[in-house]
Amino acid sequence: MAVLIGGVVTVSLLAAAVVGAWTWSRQDVAAAALGPPHFLDEAMAAGIDHSYEGDWTFFVGGGMAVFDCDDDRKPDLYFAGGASTAALYRNQSPLGGTLRFDHLRDPSTDLTSVTGAYPLDIDADQRTDLAVLRLGENVLLRGLGDCRFERANEAWGYDGGSDWTVGFSAKWEASAGLPTLAFGDYVALDESGQNTGTCSDGELVRPAASGGYAAPIALAPGRCTLSMLFSDWDRSGRADLRMTNDRHYDAQGEEQLWQVADGQAPRLYTREEGWARLAIWGMGIASQDLTGDGHPEVFLTSQGDNKLQTLADGPGQPTYRDIAIRRGVTAHRPFTGGDVMPSTAWHAEFDDLNSDGFMDLFIAKGNVEAMAEYATLDPSNLLLGQPDGIFVESAEAAGVLSYARGRGGAVVDLNLDGMLDLVKVNRRENVELWRSVGAGDAERPAPMGDWVAVDLEQTGPNPDAIGAWIEVDIDGRITQRERTVGGGHAGGELGWIHFGVGDADSIRIRVRWPDGEAGPWSTLGVNRFAIVERGAVAPHEWVAQ
Repeated sequence: MAVLIGGVVTVSLLAAAVVGAWTWSRQDVAAAALGPPHFLDEAMAAGIDHSYEGDWTFFVGGGMAVFDCDDDRKPDLYFAGGASTAALYRNQSPLGGTLRFDHLRDPSTDLTSVTGAYPLDIDADQRTDLAVLRLGENVLLRGLGDCRFERANEAWGYDGGSDWTVGFSAKWEASAGLPTLAFGDYVALDESGQNTGTCSDGELVRPAASGGYAAPIALAPGRCTLSMLFSDWDRSGRADLRMTNDRHYDAQGEEQLWQVADGQAPRLYTREEGWARLAIWGMGIASQDLTGDGHPEVFLTSQGDNKLQTLADGPGQPTYRDIAIRRGVTAHRPFTGGDVMPSTAWHAEFDDLNSDGFMDLFIAKGNVEAMAEYATLDPSNLLLGQPDGIFVESAEAAGVLSYARGRGGAVVDLNLDGMLDLVKVNRRENVELWRSVGAGDAERPAPMGDWVAVDLEQTGPNPDAIGAWIEVDIDGRITQRERTVGGGHAGGELGWIHFGVGDADSIRIRVRWPDGEAGPWSTLGVNRFAIVERGAVAPHEWVAQ
């Protein structure tokens, strides 16, 4: 990724598989995927007026947190502002209707120098909290209900430091009452705020035995991290920490995978263990099992070609091979607009936007600032999955073609109509908010495929079951989703997890909880919201009151 400093541009070097007895193959899936859903741009009409501002220290970041802050189950939005103020928007959209949001102003959330934010319930009080990433001190905000928050750094014993933070992820270890937090720091700045040209170390923050948080553990060497994700990549029951890094500031820079075992110091996987060197302009991470083998593929955004990695020899060692070209997701140049220079990709996210049962991929794109060697007209991608595993570009046909310089993003059902909407944070331009109307129009929205949306609940620490795997059986074809906190670019989501199920009349669902215990298989009707509560006999349907 490139950074403009003192008027000078510097280029930053930033299937067939088996699940149990079930084999994924083209014969096992539907003959054809559905086409693109249609979207309407409703940001200004919805009341959202916000952009990500600032000079070179805010060329990266620009993420958003998507979560429910007022217990109505509708997703609310918290946007990073960079040099301007961050903004919290309460979702007032009628169910199934046009989008509408209210801007909530409060000193606790109206922070400056915010690069991104991630939602999670740190203290298990059933109110979602926020990990707010900043240029300077990071802030943990405790949710109080009704979209109110209070600073909790001191109460939880967390030292927010003074670094330039863009990456974050979290997981719960063993029976700990608080989550383990990981912070990914970017370039080290001197006392006057100038770029030192060296990378900061990341930090792992674990709960202290006496309560609150202990002193941070350095994740060294730092490689200028821009995204990180705890994920159980080998299905061992242990979530390790993947970090994607901007290679520009470190000639030895590369991607990293840290083993983070309960009660043990974190350590990097080595070449002898199968971890191969990969150096990219790493900006974002998206993770999803695409091959049906129960292990997540990892999509890494960069400048030029993006990477889609799959385990080369199974889960025995962390050796990956790239399948981006084969799957059609390199997305290395603009697909329209006439600009032939390489693309710059940031946030990426897998989900099924047309609910046909095939996973799709959204990639937010945009020039860093004014890099002549990279595309200026660089539209974001909406890649629709096909039965053969290939992805097909569909952004223009879907009505989401935009040349605004994107950063963070989200794929989320904002009005709870079962159709996934799109949100994109832009540099120096307003947020884009696209409402899906499926196969219909503004007056008559029409869902495409059938769907179910699932949320998880358990008692004690980790009430949202971070680290669980949700398995959905659609007429014998199993889709699996891992619930995580992290990844993306400087932002993430907590709430309903969407499954497109095509034309199925019902599905079966099972949850493998974070400690490895598997719940029972349950039958669930389609086109509904359901909550899976640990220990319950079956999921219960949620209906808006």
